[in-house]
Amino acid sequence: MASAPRSSRARVSAVRTLARDVLEVDLDMLDPPVLAFEAGQWISVPFGPKPVRAYSIASSPRSPARLTLCADVAPGGLGSRWFRGLSPGDEVRFKGPLGGFVLPPDETRAPLFVAEEIGIVPVRALLGELAAGRAATLVYGAPDDRRPYDAELRERARRDGGFAYHPVSGGELTAAVETLAPRAGDRVAYVVGGEATIKRVRALLMAQGLDRKAIRWERFW
Repeated sequence: MASAPRSSRARVSAVRTLARDVLEVDLDMLDPPVLAFEAGQWISVPFGPKPVRAYSIASSPRSPARLTLCADVAPGGLGSRWFRGLSPGDEVRFKGPLGGFVLPPDETRAPLFVAEEIGIVPVRALLGELAAGRAATLVYGAPDDRRPYDAELRERARRDGGFAYHPVSGGELTAAVETLAPRAGDRVAYVVGGEATIKRVRALLMAQGLDRKAIRWERFW
């Protein structure tokens, strides 16, 4: 179970480039020494008195002493410049964990994940909590050179017969959900990305008969 959000400190231990303009950062917890959170949650980093930026946690809650964040730095805004400038040894202050885009432990329906671009980050964390063999489908829309975790997801699909992975270009995402996502059975959907994509995917899934309450979503832009 996640703890209540609190002000925290951590130190950067590693920075990696995962794809074009996509960086991954490891944060070793300082205060508190471990941070209890749930897969799919995020942290909030302050920039001055008012501006804040949210970053989803890409790592597993089973390793609470180290958080991994992943961000798209292409926009070039305040958060992008800060994330791009991180180096090992830097101290990071943040508040967290936050957010309710999580997979309840008693959820038995087969999850359909729909991720647009950097929206893959919380989905990757959620997938990490699913037992091998459990039926799950991921439709992931992003350009080939901007698809972090693609190799990892392909390997999972290769060795786990319950997991179906469908990477497509960004413009094909909604059409791919219509043609590739399973329609039968008891299922729940998790949709992450831009507002326009979320609206299109939600409308499509409801037109297919999925109840509105069975579609969970998180808007990144």
